[in-house]
Amino acid sequence: MPSSPAEVVVSEELFAPVGRGIELCYQTFGDPDGDPLVLVMGLGGPMTWWDPDLCAGLARAGFYVVRFDNRDSGRSTVLETQVSRASVVRAFAGRRVRPPYGLADLSDDVFGLLDHLGLDGAHVVGVSMGGMVAQTMAIARPDRVRSLTSVMSTTGKRSVGWQHPALLPRLIAPRRAGREAYVAGGMAFARLTGSPAYPEPEDAMRRRFEETFDRGVHPDGVVRQMLAVLTQPNRSSRLRGVRLPTLVVHGLADRMVHVSGGRATAAAVPGAELLLIDGMGHDLPVPLHETFVNAIRGNAERTGGFEARR
Repeated sequence: MPSSPAEVVVSEELFAPVGRGIELCYQTFGDPDGDPLVLVMGLGGPMTWWDPDLCAGLARAGFYVVRFDNRDSGRSTVLETQVSRASVVRAFAGRRVRPPYGLADLSDDVFGLLDHLGLDGAHVVGVSMGGMVAQTMAIARPDRVRSLTSVMSTTGKRSVGWQHPALLPRLIAPRRAGREAYVAGGMAFARLTGSPAYPEPEDAMRRRFEETFDRGVHPDGVVRQMLAVLTQPNRSSRLRGVRLPTLVVHGLADRMVHVSGGRATAAAVPGAELLLIDGMGHDLPVPLHETFVNAIRGNAERTGGFEARR
């Protein structure tokens, strides 16, 4: 079994049938006897956007880390249902649109992955759309979520967590075909949404998008995921019933999901801790990895106190 980074056992990329004809590609870091921790990526992002060094840091902090490709991303199942970009625009405007699937379906995929791994529960960390999925998991099956960390995400309430208006046209614009066009477009968007205080080096950014393209990119899948996000329910009232250790992390320079989304999430969940980071945008900068590891570990350590209140 390969190990990388050093001293942390890393599995090959594996596949898990999770029900309803969906198969998820996943990978693990660390000791299976560690505290289970599942990482849920955001819109259009494969599991490789969870930096291996961050995953290894979490493993060294005592977690058994599981990262995976959501449906319609990376090497996981890609659906065939066609969704027009006009439907996305209607949903963005608040008009009724029926999506091929919703956040509850993505949540069920993660529970199916836990079943496949023989895990009755896990600490759950989600970023952006993944944070919405993680919140949905905590609402639906709190018995299987040991702690919740919602990063650069929101509650589904339309008056918070909005996008900068310049971003939606770029998200739904037709993409030119080919590897170099994908890489160039991805890098341009990342520069718009990334952390101004922690810019990603150009060579690292290029490698990330090259790897993403080589593992599989699915423009129609991104549109389906986007529709799931745009048609999500307002979870605010149901989040008030969550009785789990909850950490909310948000960058003060986030243009993709305004910081009001993070503040609203923390305000909705009783006992939630809010970590706001100056100069952080809509990404997970390498200089902040230690901060993320320490915060996630600290939130997980609060589990005993919450279980005692149940």
